[in-house]
Amino acid sequence: MLIEERQQLILQILKQKGTVSVAELVELYNASESTIRRDLATLDEKGYLQKIHGGAMLKSGIATHVEYKMSTKQAMHIEDKRQIAKKAASIIQDGDVIYLDAGTTIEALIDYIEANDLVVVTNGIGHVQKLLQKGIQTIILGGSVKMNTEAVVGAGAVAELEKYQFTKGFFGANGVSAEQGFTTPDIEEAMVKQKALNKCNEAYVLADNSKVDEVSFVRFASLEQANFITNGKLPSQFYEQTTIIEVDNKHEQTND
Repeated sequence: MLIEERQQLILQILKQKGTVSVAELVELYNASESTIRRDLATLDEKGYLQKIHGGAMLKSGIATHVEYKMSTKQAMHIEDKRQIAKKAASIIQDGDVIYLDAGTTIEALIDYIEANDLVVVTNGIGHVQKLLQKGIQTIILGGSVKMNTEAVVGAGAVAELEKYQFTKGFFGANGVSAEQGFTTPDIEEAMVKQKALNKCNEAYVLADNSKVDEVSFVRFASLEQANFITNGKLPSQFYEQTTIIEVDNKHEQTND
């Protein structure tokens, strides 16, 4: 069993039960105690769970795990998303190999791509047709599909990302917090986001200001790990931790 697959199964059990013991996991996956403890330490370090004596539990104190359907999200903050997407697309250059996360703001970005000779890897089912219509070479990750978000997830998708290296990557987030970083409601999607983001030379998170100071279920990156493209002025602590690219309907400005 692949490391990523075993770790994802551990998280799925935690979603169902809330807590799990090392002994249970050893028996369930026919793995050594040291292997399971290493898995739990890795997942704890990534912020997916909290280690406790003899096992692990889901992290508490997270604001929300709600994930709206794509059709609902497409009707929210439409103009903000367009402006953010347009700015993000302007960063893409001829010959880039880019990763596009699933999500409505990332989907809007595709409309504004003008660069040529691109290769795009994505886990967004809805992105594929738009990319092909623009004549962009497109690779979609393999795995299972989340119904609400139309995102490909799973251990297979995470493992497949290992063979790629991206010049740039663009990601969505449900929450952006100075303390918790970039967060999302779903553990499986978080694992794909985190793996893809770590394979990018430059990473950009796109989120409108309704997501600022919100915290969702699982962190997939700290603020330091990605640039942040959003609309409106942010609290001062954000500027100390990452590069902020501010966009609004009247003007665009960059603050490093």
